[in-house]
Amino acid sequence: MPQIPTVTLNDGTSFAELGLGTYNLRGEDGIAAIVAAIESGYRLLDTAVNYENEREVGEAVRRSGLDRDALLVTSKIPGRHHGYNEAIASIEGSLATLGLDRIDLQLIHWPNPSVGKYVDTWRGMIEARERGLVRSIGVSNFTEAMLTELADETGVTPAVNQVELHPYFPQDALRAFHTAHGIRTESWSPLARRSELLTEQILIELAEIHAVTPTQIVLRWHVEIGSTPIPKSADVERQRENADVFGFSLTDEQVVAISALERGRLWGGDPNTHEEM
Repeated sequence: MPQIPTVTLNDGTSFAELGLGTYNLRGEDGIAAIVAAIESGYRLLDTAVNYENEREVGEAVRRSGLDRDALLVTSKIPGRHHGYNEAIASIEGSLATLGLDRIDLQLIHWPNPSVGKYVDTWRGMIEARERGLVRSIGVSNFTEAMLTELADETGVTPAVNQVELHPYFPQDALRAFHTAHGIRTESWSPLARRSELLTEQILIELAEIHAVTPTQIVLRWHVEIGSTPIPKSADVERQRENADVFGFSLTDEQVVAISALERGRLWGGDPNTHEEM
């Protein structure tokens, strides 16, 4: 079973360098898939209110038999729950659905700037952290300007910003901003789902050099650039393959070559315009 290393967030919490995305993992099959991932070494589990599977994630945590402190459960506040009181109520609702006594990392799912409530939502999350409902707080799909506004208005910098990030969209400027401000980058869709990424010649060549798969090359690239990828898979062998990326390294030149695949955002999820409720 691979050992997934950790880094330390700006609030002192240990955070895995690779986690499990759980989108669409529902029902008994979803619970079994999440339990299998935990048994394969995953300790970071990523869910959201809008994924409609918080119940399954909580049940998998219980069935795993691991000490609760060994696992880090992430959830996300949807756009319809923006606002100070609404955010706290959303977190309490997630806790009830999860059946857990705390959420380890709570994120704002999308900033929804036209609504104009993400700062108030952030204040509610700070209060929830002070009450012990959550351990760490962060955001998802926030820009540099939005992150700056949160810190300037509240004095609290997000611990994590989870964003679309893969070799087609490496987000160099945003990652540099994160590094400068102590924010951990987390990658959603790290393998650029529904794209031809894994057939790119450079990935095939590097996979041959390192005796791994193109998927492992991409996930190792995330690790090398200092981002936590959260690939989703319900297949036990694929889960193990995805987690087994800590036994080799890429050179600086290889990382640059992979980043050169950049072509831009794939799904139109510009945080300044895209909104989800």
